This record gives sequence, structure tokens and C-alpha cells, in this order.
Amino acid sequence: MDGGDYLERLVDPVLDAALEGLPAISLVGPRACGKTTSARRRAKQVVRLNKEAEAAAFAADPDAALARLEEPALLDEWQEVNPVLGAVKRSVDDDARAGRFILTGSVTIETDTDTWAATGRVTRVAMYPLTQREILGVASPLFVDRVLKADAVQLEGTADRLELFDYLGMAVRGGFPDAALKRSGLARELWLASYLEELLSRDAKRAGAGTAIDYARLNGYATALAASSAKVVDDATLRDSAHVDRRTAAGYDRRLEAVFFSERVPAWWSEKLTSLTALPKRYVVDASLMASLLRADVDAIAARPGLLGQVVDTFVASQLRPEAAVSGLRPALHHLRDKGGRHEVDILLDYGARGVVGIEVKASSAPSLADARHLCWLRDRLGDRFAAGVVLHTGPSAFRLSDKISAAPISAIWAA
Repeated sequence: MDGGDYLERLVDPVLDAALEGLPAISLVGPRACGKTTSARRRAKQVVRLNKEAEAAAFAADPDAALARLEEPALLDEWQEVNPVLGAVKRSVDDDARAGRFILTGSVTIETDTDTWAATGRVTRVAMYPLTQREILGVASPLFVDRVLKADAVQLEGTADRLELFDYLGMAVRGGFPDAALKRSGLARELWLASYLEELLSRDAKRAGAGTAIDYARLNGYATALAASSAKVVDDATLRDSAHVDRRTAAGYDRRLEAVFFSERVPAWWSEKLTSLTALPKRYVVDASLMASLLRADVDAIAARPGLLGQVVDTFVASQLRPEAAVSGLRPALHHLRDKGGRHEVDILLDYGARGVVGIEVKASSAPSLADARHLCWLRDRLGDRFAAGVVLHTGPSAFRLSDKISAAPISAIWAA
């Protein structure tokens, strides 16, 4: 099924390959990031399980209802009728032909082992909000693949001479197709505010398996988390900021990650380095949600140096995360920081046997070797394991800073 103009997505080749070789896939990601649109193009029949009329038969007899579908069949918002997952599992057990079912969902449901019956039958594929690469329709090799052999030539930015306020505008606009492509000004602000209200009430409640939720307190915790996006913050500091206890904070973290509002990037470790912190780095998945919760426009962000750095870092992470999810090299996102805070690397891409790449993000148009000092430190300690280091900045030029370390404009991520 297809209709209208379609913006090619990074996940498209992964979806096609999965449907050619696997019986059932679960396309997961934030609400309104484009999952249903991409899945519909590959489905012969669509069932919207968040529509009562379409869900009724599946609630009454999911096996019989499933058997009547034309395949590939899209089961949109499957978590609205939980038993459908078991029916998919049984159907795949009986017939493991490739390309039978696509399940989409915007909430990771807390289930026990009896309910979650799809392990080994339904393969998870992650999808994220739009990147600038997708918005601009750039088809060049992925940055996370190119950066393994980083040099000034490979990391040249686009012909457009972007500067700080261009990047802040992109961050505040975000990557949700409806808001980023169809709305502007006040209309976009209202859309994002409404999105957050729905996410933090209805979706977050569902993510908690129906348990009670205090919307005001969860909203406060989400706001505190947004204020800490791209920072390494211990749990106690975040709890104190939001005025919640340990148990409540842990539950809120699970809910916010289950609805794809935020994620924790784990700390990296190596036997070659000692005294590294184990604390994760928290990110709001899309910088537009961060800006909306903090009620900060471009000018307000630019006026606060600390927040400015966080927003730019959060924006860069939102460009790299979807690439890492589809790259054949399968880099894992980490951060690095020692316990004394003397050395830290904003984003570390771990390619396993291929080595690691360190990335520093600077809201500066003219980075110097001093801005790469943590990358130099990491390079000198890891030796051959260090593949490359890059200082991503808001200026126009790419250039070499030191051995294996380059500076490049943020736009190099989606450079043609």
C-alpha cells in the first residue's frame, strides 16, 4: 500500500531485508516518527488496533482474525490488543515463511514471560525521528561508516555555510515529520506541547502496565531530565531536582524510555583505562522535545552557554543514533568520562574489532587542538584500538588537528 509523496528513510533497506528473510518484524520507535507510513508501503493489509472497530475481532479471537489477513499484514499499535502477539507467535511457529507480519508500536509494554511470547519469532527493528540526512534526501554513505577513516577530505561539510543559529533552528524544529515538515512557528510549538502531554499521560500510563501515574510529577521529572540531556548526572541529583524519591524516579525512567522520550547511553570502559565512571549519559531522543519542555526557543538557548552545549550535543546524538541503528558495521553508542572529570568524550562509537571513534561536540565555529585534548588523551592510551577522533563544530570547515584527529562541521554528518 502506498500513497502520496514518501520521504525515504534510513530504515527502509533494513525493513526490506528483514521482510525478505524473516517471518515477522516489530518496528519500534517514538510515536509519530513515521513507523506506520513506512510499514504501510510494504503491507498488503493494514489493521489499526487502536481503532475499536478493527480491533474487536482480534480481541475476541486473535488466531482466527490473524488467519484471515492478506500478507504481508501490518498490525499497527499492536500493544492495544496484547493477545495478538501470542497469535503471531503461534502462526509463525506453524508457518515461518518470510515477510508475513509487521508489528508497529510506540510503547514498550511491561510484560511477563507468559505474555511476551515472541522471542525468536518477532525481530525488532528500531526507527527514530527524521535526521537532516533524510529531510534533505542525501544518499551519501553514512557518517558512522565514513568516520572510521576520518580525515579532512572525507569529512567535508555541505556546500551550505551553516552557522550556530542554523543548527539551533534544526534542533528546535526536530525530526517528527508532522512538526518538522508541515508546521512552523506557533503551530509547531502547539503540536510539540500536545505531543508531550499525550506522551506523558496516556502513553506513559500504558508503559507502566496500567499502574497509577501522577502526571504533574512525571512532567516535572521529564523536565528535569530534559534540563540534564547530554549530561552525566547521578540519579540522586536528578531525583532531587524533580523532588521525587528513588522508587518513583526509577519507575519514571522506565516509563520515559518505554515511550521513547529518552534513553541512557552507557559509559564505555576498557582494561587499558582505569577510574572510568560507570554512570550513563541521558539524552532526550529529539531536541525539539527538550526545547519544548524547557520552553526555550533559539534565542533563549543561545543566551545560556550550558544549555547551548547540551542542545547541540543532543541534536548531534539524534543524527548519529538512527545511523548507528542501520549501519552494517553496528557501532554501539557510548560516552566516556573518568571519575575525576578530568577527561571525557561526548560520544564514543565502539565498532568492536574495528576499533573505536571518539566524537567531541563543540558549539564553536573555530575549534583548536585544545578542543581535541580529550581525544588526544584517548588516542595515546588506546593505541591501535583508537581508529579516529572528530571534533564536530558549528563552523564551515573541515581540517586536520592531529594524528587520527580531525575537526569537521556538524553538517558533515549528512554531507553529500
